[in-house]
Amino acid sequence: MDQQEQYLRELKVLFWENGINPDEYQLERLALFASLVVQKNSKLNLISRKDVEKIVENHIFISAFISEFLPAKVSRFLDIGTGGGFPGIPLAITRPILRGVLVDSTSKKIDAVKDFVNKLKLNNVVVENSRVESDEFISKYTNSFDLVVSRATVPLIILFRYSLPLIKEKAYIAAIKGGDLTDEFKTAELKYKAQIKKSTIFELSYKPFNVRNEKGKKLVLIEINK
Repeated sequence: MDQQEQYLRELKVLFWENGINPDEYQLERLALFASLVVQKNSKLNLISRKDVEKIVENHIFISAFISEFLPAKVSRFLDIGTGGGFPGIPLAITRPILRGVLVDSTSKKIDAVKDFVNKLKLNNVVVENSRVESDEFISKYTNSFDLVVSRATVPLIILFRYSLPLIKEKAYIAAIKGGDLTDEFKTAELKYKAQIKKSTIFELSYKPFNVRNEKGKKLVLIEINK
């Protein structure tokens, strides 16, 4: 069995065990993405070396899994600090109706992500090598997004600051985080209380390997009114 086939098997177990049923084409694309990341990772550090064996569970699946918690009505997302394409690429594969912009300031990573998007034939995302706080990026994407996603890149308070010029009047921030978020959340809430309509923290537990969320991953979902 080749590596990609192994990834496909692992993905099927994770999705089906959790009652999620992507179509075969989506699963195949996710497996191909895992292979592409592992190949590229030997030259460029997109994920930690010790994580390569767990790429399906720790990177591909968890990035796709968050779509189960996102509002159905969102249509355009921004992935801040996408790195190797997480969570943006799996999200774009499993929610093909979504359109997205994947942004990172590290040009080598962005070159890799562009290559992935090209090989996966993903036509619902655009890849940008930029800083989201730059005047150029803000002027290009002001009031563009109803969803901002990010994976542990910056504290929530910074994520708010980056997001506000770029989101529509009503939008959501969805951040994958680990550890105790109490202080981080309080700090963000103090400054942005007027904008926060609702906030929920979801435990990202799943079968069969993380039933009690031993990995401690959470999704912070915040509804914002500008």
